[in-house]
Amino acid sequence: MTSTENNKAIVADFFATFSKGDVPSVIERLHEDGSWWVSGSIAGMSGTYSKGELAGLLDGARALYREGALQINPTSMTAEGDRVAVEAKSFATMEDGRVYANSYHFLLTVRDGKVTTVREYMDTIHARETFFGF
Repeated sequence: MTSTENNKAIVADFFATFSKGDVPSVIERLHEDGSWWVSGSIAGMSGTYSKGELAGLLDGARALYREGALQINPTSMTAEGDRVAVEAKSFATMEDGRVYANSYHFLLTVRDGKVTTVREYMDTIHARETFFGF
């Protein structure tokens, strides 16, 4: 397997684990100095999260979903060097019955067999309306 194919497999596993709501396993797949950045200017959502901060955010978010997790389904991946670009769709039924379904572009870097950085681009208006009601 080439390094780019290996990186794509690592990213596919990362999102499959994320979609199960298994926060400890997601954090385990994130490099020790890993981070996750979310686009936009939504207070409480946008910004950069360290590995520890991400664990808290994901643990808190699990309670919002009937299924206990946000499903992120990659629809395409392109890899070059240590970077993997992912187009994806999400789905979750919120506890109040509303549906959250967003479209994403993620840019991830992989090092030492783990995800080092995640850059998340999405429809921030849909996210803000769903999670914060405005």
